[in-house]
Amino acid sequence: MTWRASGAGEEARSRLVFMRLGTLPAAGVNVALAAVALVAGLWPFFSRANPIGVPWHWWGYVVVVVAAAAVLWRRRVPVVVLLVSLAAAGAYDLAGSVPAQPVWYGVLVAIYTVATRSAPVPRVIMLVLTVGGSMLTASSETAVRSGILFVAAYAIGRATTVSRAHAEFLEHERIAEAERAAARERARIARDMHDILSHAVSLMVVQAEAGPVALPANPARAEAAFDAIASAGRDAMAQLRRILVVLKEDDGPHAPQPALGDLPALVEQVSQAGPAVTLEVSGDAGTLPADVEVAAYRITQEALTNIVKHADARHADVRLHRQDNTLTIEISDDGRGAGSPAPGGHGLIGIRERATACGGTVTAGPRQDGPGFRVQVCLPAGGLA
Repeated sequence: MTWRASGAGEEARSRLVFMRLGTLPAAGVNVALAAVALVAGLWPFFSRANPIGVPWHWWGYVVVVVAAAAVLWRRRVPVVVLLVSLAAAGAYDLAGSVPAQPVWYGVLVAIYTVATRSAPVPRVIMLVLTVGGSMLTASSETAVRSGILFVAAYAIGRATTVSRAHAEFLEHERIAEAERAAARERARIARDMHDILSHAVSLMVVQAEAGPVALPANPARAEAAFDAIASAGRDAMAQLRRILVVLKEDDGPHAPQPALGDLPALVEQVSQAGPAVTLEVSGDAGTLPADVEVAAYRITQEALTNIVKHADARHADVRLHRQDNTLTIEISDDGRGAGSPAPGGHGLIGIRERATACGGTVTAGPRQDGPGFRVQVCLPAGGLA
């Protein structure tokens, strides 16, 4: 575990370094590299005197300046810059009175740039040309030293390119995952709002239709219908307010989502609106995962809403049974068997989506033991607490 954490930390630090380097001005970096190559190339002219007692030949200064100045264009034409640097290094010894150059820093920068910015074929050709040229034009000791340095600069360039590409890939994956998570959250919120509004509006419509009918003959029943409308509206507003608070205060405390403990109130609310609903809970006790609790409540809510809207039922049963690691939810009614939503609706679709999101299954269809419709959902309940 420690090794993984350390590796992740190193990867994050590397990604941060590359991101910071990427923010530096390209022209400024080129000028700095050219200045370093120029100072390093001119250093032998000032650090030692000519053994024959005369000043160093002007040709050496010109060649060093040309080789260093070429670095300024390394990003635009890396292959050309490397060719100019190699030509300058090869022409350096045309004048006899020049100090020895231990390393051609402009060539190192140029071959590094070719390794990072050029296509595979050009960069391999330039690597072979650079190393081969140093072997043919220098002494054996200088050739070996230069060859090792050139290969090392090329290898560092390739490693930098691979690391940068990997860091960019990880960053893109992080952004893509954040977008996928946001899409999932939007879908969840849309399902919640659909369930809340559909349930509340269905109850209010049923009671609003029943109120005027009952008013002349049974004022008390009409009053209860209007009370049920008000209760359904208040409950919908409270639940919508929860969702809006979550959307508005991402970093603040979130109101709890409905859970199985809220089912008795839901059943009582539906019973006031139309069909009498009974709730039966059996099986092993224990704490359920939070997402399963929310899904179980919303599935039951959606199924009861379908019954109110489409089934024309007088009675409905809600049974929850937990055994081992499975929570079974069964909602049945004695209506005309049209418990599924009307064409274009989202009832059973929403139920299946919620069950699938928790790894569960759904079966729905007409009852075999009589008239009506039955929905059965099996959700993984996890280990018992």
